[in-house]
Amino acid sequence: MANAREIQERMKSIQDTMKITNAMYMISSTKLRKAKKELAETEPYFFTLQGMLARIIRHLPEVQHRFLSDEKEASGEKKKAFLVVTADKGLAGAYNHNVLKIAEEELEKCSQSHLLVVGEVGRQYFHSRKIPVDEHFLYTAQNPTMHRARVITGKVLSLYESGKVDEVHMIYTSMKNGLQTETNEIQLLPIKKSIFQTEKIPMDMLQEEFFYRPSLEAVLNSVIPNYIGGYIYGALVESYCSEHNARMVAMQAANDSAQAMIHALSVEYNRVRQAAITQEITEVIAGAKAQKRKKQKKLEKRKQETFQKEFEIC
Repeated sequence: MANAREIQERMKSIQDTMKITNAMYMISSTKLRKAKKELAETEPYFFTLQGMLARIIRHLPEVQHRFLSDEKEASGEKKKAFLVVTADKGLAGAYNHNVLKIAEEELEKCSQSHLLVVGEVGRQYFHSRKIPVDEHFLYTAQNPTMHRARVITGKVLSLYESGKVDEVHMIYTSMKNGLQTETNEIQLLPIKKSIFQTEKIPMDMLQEEFFYRPSLEAVLNSVIPNYIGGYIYGALVESYCSEHNARMVAMQAANDSAQAMIHALSVEYNRVRQAAITQEITEVIAGAKAQKRKKQKKLEKRKQETFQKEFEIC
């Protein structure tokens, strides 16, 4: 059994760790609120682009464009690019693990793949498994901005338009609500028309008159890249929010475990201290008894000597 000093040192170590986990919880809470605010501010622009694209496809369901797909399976295996969004740091529960697990499963299914990674955790993970990373976007996971989203969009569109890949997929984490997150794998390019096609279309939409200037091709060439950029930015911010939400949950769990450990150590410390005090009292009592016996022996010895001297005199 550990002595009282060792237990006190361990309790102090746990309390010092709790200071770090509490600080990380507060930082993640602040960053989460800020990211949600930024996402809410950009959503109107993204939803406007999404609505515009949906209206075009509703009115012209037969429209053909290199960025659009009718979901007819082409013969032969497709070359795919995967944009994987992870964090730059760990200590976020299963956040990184869930993304990397899906990414690895998808890479195993595809013999011709192109890997783009956001986040240092993802880069190190694939590097440790000898999986080549074709593009790594630095400083993006902890600072998702529209500029960084446009840089990623440019790279994705370049790969697709050059014919190096037939499809572009994105693996990221979204927030279902304030407490739950979900890891998603979606197809960025080509865009499936079925996403925007609904069974019931309002009559006023069918009666709208559309004019495309300078041409439908030019409009789609402008709208779709912006739509992709908006989607990537939204996914980056969603992943950022999910990361800090997962980190808050992990830090809270760490704090709860630390509190339980401190409680258990406090009980053990009290037992050890009580045992030490009991042992000290026992030793003091035993010492007192030993001194008493010693004094009694001395007293008896003196009495005996005195009696012998008196006997000799007589």
